[in-house]
Amino acid sequence: MIESASGLVLRTRRLTETSLIVHWLTPNLGRVATVAKGALRAKSPFRGKLDLFYLEDFSFVRSRRSELHTLREVSIRETFPAIRREMGRVQQASYAAALVEQVTESETPLPEIFELVQSFLKTLGDTAPQPHLVFAFEVKLLAELGLEPDLSKSHLTPGAREIVKMLSRQDWNPISKLKTSTTQTNELRQFLHGFLVFHLGRIPAGRFAAVQG
Repeated sequence: MIESASGLVLRTRRLTETSLIVHWLTPNLGRVATVAKGALRAKSPFRGKLDLFYLEDFSFVRSRRSELHTLREVSIRETFPAIRREMGRVQQASYAAALVEQVTESETPLPEIFELVQSFLKTLGDTAPQPHLVFAFEVKLLAELGLEPDLSKSHLTPGAREIVKMLSRQDWNPISKLKTSTTQTNELRQFLHGFLVFHLGRIPAGRFAAVQG
């Protein structure tokens, strides 16, 4: 059975010498894994189309026996090229992708989380990497998961509490212009680290690099 979807490439890994496994985030199908047969061959129709964070339209043949389906066609819609121009942006995007993979189930509709990731990638492309962009992504993702921090029970200083509220409620444009002090950045980094570990059990290893000032 052939299906079509639009999605973001969250992760790729080699399956064989010539094939890749591509992990997608889509709004209607959630996380989907496909095998791109022959993608590493020089004349493959997939060549140059399966890079991280690409937004694409794709079709696949659904497997009856596993959650690994067969990729058929891919059409690029957006590549977010600015992300690849700076290591800090790549680190932040990679951490966001890993966190989403950890906290979501495969093949479950995720329209709000898809929109969150897409808007985060666009913001990274338009803005220099800053720790509070990652904090905002974490807070907004926690809210989508029903795990938004109860700030009244936290030990955050009043100023840090207001920043968390702003990160949760505001759009990305005002968030990207926010300036935080070193003390506030450190306070938020430690608070969200502890909160994430408590509720999720663990967090992706990439967080340390993603939230450095």
